[in-house]
Amino acid sequence: MNRGFHRAPGGGVSVTLGKPEIELLRNLLDQMLTLYDVRDPRNAGAGEGDLDDLARAAGLSGMGFSATDEPPADPVLARLFPDAYTEDEEAAREFRRYTERDLLEEKRANALTALRTLDRGPGTIHLDEAEAQAWLLALNDVRLALGTRWEIPENHDEVYLRMGPDDPRRPVFSVYGWLSVLQETLVEALW
Repeated sequence: MNRGFHRAPGGGVSVTLGKPEIELLRNLLDQMLTLYDVRDPRNAGAGEGDLDDLARAAGLSGMGFSATDEPPADPVLARLFPDAYTEDEEAAREFRRYTERDLLEEKRANALTALRTLDRGPGTIHLDEAEAQAWLLALNDVRLALGTRWEIPENHDEVYLRMGPDDPRRPVFSVYGWLSVLQETLVEALW
């Protein structure tokens, strides 16, 4: 695996990725897009509820309103779309209703930017500042999803070192560690 991101001469950042690394990232980002589609109320007819009708009647459709104010049941989606107000359920619902669709679109756009830029590889992939910011957010979402689904603890490095060679979690922890290195080196390269 590569050594991560570094500041590129002339601006932006660069990372060198081989074909297997690109395929892995592409797979993870595609899974994130699928996950976002599950949450998007416009899919599977979920967007035809009272809130969308009200938004259309008020001339507000397409302005970021969500068709649901319910928190996600899936723990991964709940981690990616947390309640803004943990002590006030009504305020949390209201906030979700007015912000979640925009957040969903931002997350989707970040994943798509990362996917698009992967087409520049294998080899050295140069990212401008905006693309690097999208990568940073997309990597964070992938790490949050993996960490939540696989219950990866804060001390994942220590846990990984104690795992036996046949531990079924070993490959996931390895990927999580690599994504952590990518994210950390990207932060360092940007600042």
